[in-house]
Formats: sequence, structure tokens, C-alpha cells
Amino acid sequence: MARRVGRSRRRCAVHKTRPRLCVFRSSRHVYAQVIDDTGSHTLAAASSLDPVLRPEAHEKTKVAALVGSLVAKRAMDKGVKEVVFDRHGYKYHGRVKALAEGARETGLEF
Repeated sequence: MARRVGRSRRRCAVHKTRPRLCVFRSSRHVYAQVIDDTGSHTLAAASSLDPVLRPEAHEKTKVAALVGSLVAKRAMDKGVKEVVFDRHGYKYHGRVKALAEGARETGLEF
């Protein structure tokens, strides 16, 4: 797992001007953060545990898309329009893909 994460993190390190949208998924929840690596701080974050999304927490893939749109909205409020997608070693399908598409539909570019 560490080698997979390292490979995806190296690809993100090429774009030093863009923050990265990092995804973590557990068996029940999904988390997303927009991280500025130059300053080492989080610009925006959202998860399926967020009180805004809590009433709609039924199907995990739909909730992941809502998390993606929420983190994109919060990032755009901070002035971030372009990010690099860090899938953290996970395959690009299912909840990870739904989160990415939800963020793209809201207006985040990557």
C-alpha cells in the first residue's frame, strides 16, 4: 500500500503551484481535503460525517459525490479553482470516482 501511495503522491508533487485534493475512504465513510503542500495546511475539508450531509447518508456512492461537491464549494470559496487529484493509492472507480466527478461538476478543475 505504501508504494501505491508513494507513486500517486509523486505524480502530485510535479504541480507545486496547485494544491492537492486528497481522498481517504474507509469501509463506511469518505473524507476529502484540499491541502496546500507549500504551506503545509488544509484549505478545505469535507466528509460523509459532516452535519450538512448527515441526513442524506444512505448510499455510499451518492454520499461520496455529495462530499466531492461540498469540498469543491468550500475550496472555491477560499479562491482555489485548480487542484491535483490525489487518490491516495485507491483505484479510480466507485466512491473515489464519484467524489472526483462531484467536485468537477461543482466547478473544480483537475
